[in-house]
Amino acid sequence: MAELDELVGVLKAAGEGTRLRLLALLADGDHSVKDLTEILKQSQPRVSRHLKLLADAGLIERNAEGAWAYYGLAQEGDGAALAQWLIERVDDSDQERRRDIERQQAVRAGQQARAKEYFAKVARSWDLLKTLHVPEEAVEAAVVAALNGRHVDTLIDLGTGTGRMLEVLSESYKRGIGIDSSREMLAVARSRLATSGIAHAQVRLGDIGDVDLAAGPADVIVIHQVLHYFDDPGRMLAQARRLLKPGGEMIIVDFAPHDLEFLRSEHAHRRLGLSQSQMSGWAAAAGLRVEAVREFPSQSPERGLTVCLWRLSDKT
Repeated sequence: MAELDELVGVLKAAGEGTRLRLLALLADGDHSVKDLTEILKQSQPRVSRHLKLLADAGLIERNAEGAWAYYGLAQEGDGAALAQWLIERVDDSDQERRRDIERQQAVRAGQQARAKEYFAKVARSWDLLKTLHVPEEAVEAAVVAALNGRHVDTLIDLGTGTGRMLEVLSESYKRGIGIDSSREMLAVARSRLATSGIAHAQVRLGDIGDVDLAAGPADVIVIHQVLHYFDDPGRMLAQARRLLKPGGEMIIVDFAPHDLEFLRSEHAHRRLGLSQSQMSGWAAAAGLRVEAVREFPSQSPERGLTVCLWRLSDKT
């Protein structure tokens, strides 16, 4: 239970019209200060001051991305519980609240338009890569099956890209965090999550090769089609291990060894696939054990890629 003075401070932070509107907006997903100024039609300094008060009171969380910052509801603590209680009592038919929702939808429509423009630029490369290996539907179904129907507290998706794994696994976690070093991809991911109505997942800018421990600990870590971009996948795996709870699991999806050299020269792949023995060695060095492996042979016999799914567990 919170001390009396602390609880009074939280109540004071929440007990103001604009700040209550901000809580209601952030219940629908993360927003930047720029987004919120457009929605609320208030100045940036004013909105920033309100956000700081809410963050200091533990009602919301701030995630910095260089010169930008994204805000979302706090996920834990007394502030998180109070914020949820208040939001459940906000009347969406209120005139001011309706205007906020309409402006929020307009802001997100603009983000989605920019996301489509970005996809148009990279569509040729993405379409080519998708023709090289098994259809994603089969792999995604296997990723879901790897969790055996469990619902975990925290899932972290390293190298989240467009946020697809957060979407696919949205019913399997209480809190999802996607981390990626590409601002463009994160914009796509935020658009995807918002469109799908997934408010219990957040994405953050970060270096997955030097993970921020504040993101964890996680019950499950997903690393989907990421390790082949690293010269030393074992080091990246050891970094990810630091975010894992005792007894936690990792789900890794990547290519089996292949000889398509153009993927290295034209698509920034550093490793031409990962072997079973390599994965076992990297896992052991990181204090993990390979519990299961599943292969998905290519449907293109001429130059296809085989996809592998590994399930790793904490040895302790």
